[in-house]
Amino acid sequence: MAEITAASVKELRERTGAGMMDCKKALNETGGDMEAAIDWLRTKGLAAAAKKAGRTAAEGLVGVHVEGTKGAAVEVNSETDFVAKNDQFQEFVRTVAGIALQTGGDVEALAKADWPAGGTVEEKLTSNIATIGENQSLRRAALVTVKDGVVVSYVHNAAAPGLGKIGVLVALESEGDKAALETLGKQLAMHIAAANPLALKGDDLDPAMVERERAIATEKAAESGKPADIVAKMVEGTIAKYRKENALLSQLFVMDNKTKVEDVVAAEAKKIGAPIALSAYVRFQLGEGIEKKEADFAAEVAAVAGKPEPVA
Repeated sequence: MAEITAASVKELRERTGAGMMDCKKALNETGGDMEAAIDWLRTKGLAAAAKKAGRTAAEGLVGVHVEGTKGAAVEVNSETDFVAKNDQFQEFVRTVAGIALQTGGDVEALAKADWPAGGTVEEKLTSNIATIGENQSLRRAALVTVKDGVVVSYVHNAAAPGLGKIGVLVALESEGDKAALETLGKQLAMHIAAANPLALKGDDLDPAMVERERAIATEKAAESGKPADIVAKMVEGTIAKYRKENALLSQLFVMDNKTKVEDVVAAEAKKIGAPIALSAYVRFQLGEGIEKKEADFAAEVAAVAGKPEPVA
């Protein structure tokens, strides 16, 4: 059984919004397993659904770059936000995003790619670590392309052109007016940055995530005391809602919060007189999925232990 620390209770509280003592109980009930504790809280109705991708736990920058019918996104991590504001670091991320247009989503290939001034990307990164004095890492990359259409990029709260903490690429396949497609693509990218869809279509959602939601829904529905057939319908209704709310095409467009994204695309296709296919998207949020160690604070320790906080 993992040790239940004040830091783990604090992390669970931040990720779920549940009360401190509920978080402590959840961790005790699940042997200190953070993800299992989140599920335990949700089955008890004490926490909202938590997307792991929504929690930023590392510093650095996301970079996006588009040329013609190709767009690339990269994430480069650093130890502190101070380095992310460094001109040398920003130029590195910007250049790497451009190189990724040729290497695609293979980070190993990207690291071995030629650096414009000589050497490789990996060697340049090593040089930056030495001169900046802080550890940095090339974490991931992605590439989207279209045969005929546009690839549009968007950075939320950009730290510099093409650089920020959330970067989005949208691929629209269409023979229609490219200026109109660019406008639509930008709106869709802003939606993706805000709504954080987990897949393009409901059927594309990670089966493991769907089954996790099904298990939680089943336990909650069973506690209602209703007949088995009613419980089954309740579970299926919950899963259908989960698919709808987490798949991009079926999400409600953030611009009006009433029209499905797929209907927004269809309306624009009718307007420009040419079919439009939202074929792919990429959303990188800095640090998603990375766990960062938190320090134990005296107040948290005192609260979890049930002891009065020390007074200076």
